[in-house]
Amino acid sequence: MKYLKYSFLLAIVAFVSFSFTQLETSDNVAEVNWLTWEEAAKLNETTPKKFFVDVYTSWCGWCKVMDKKTFSDPKVAAYLGEHFYAVKLDAESRKDIMHLGNKFEFVEVEGSRRGGIHMLAYSLLEGKMSYPTVVTLNENFERIAISPGFKEAPMMYNELRFAAEEHYKNSNFQEFMASQKSK
Repeated sequence: MKYLKYSFLLAIVAFVSFSFTQLETSDNVAEVNWLTWEEAAKLNETTPKKFFVDVYTSWCGWCKVMDKKTFSDPKVAAYLGEHFYAVKLDAESRKDIMHLGNKFEFVEVEGSRRGGIHMLAYSLLEGKMSYPTVVTLNENFERIAISPGFKEAPMMYNELRFAAEEHYKNSNFQEFMASQKSK
């Protein structure tokens, strides 16, 4: 009986401790101000910034993990907000997007299990449809980098710095990372 009481008490202490740990963690979660392509392009007309485009699909598991782990990191979210227009682009969206006088739309793909692709995503990814993939663009919508695959927050932060601080003008990403290790 005494063992049962101590076990119960220990369970309560563990539960309360876990609850407070969760509260602290949730306070450290940041949110990215995600925009549509059109919203970001409109904002860029008056206040030019680089673009960060998260190309995803609703069925992509790693896309959801990146949303939960990487984009909720306070350092990543703050850096994105300060230096980029952050855009979420569903690669299978059926909504037309007008950009620079061109109409980008969803195209049915015969034999595709998913039905088709959005042509803006296809254009940004140069036809290499892989999710998640992030694309960085300069203020003139010129591509800086295409970065496929899941990224932990520290790596994403380095990729953001590489684009925002314009290291791409003098080196490739591998050289940039090597130079960061020597500091």
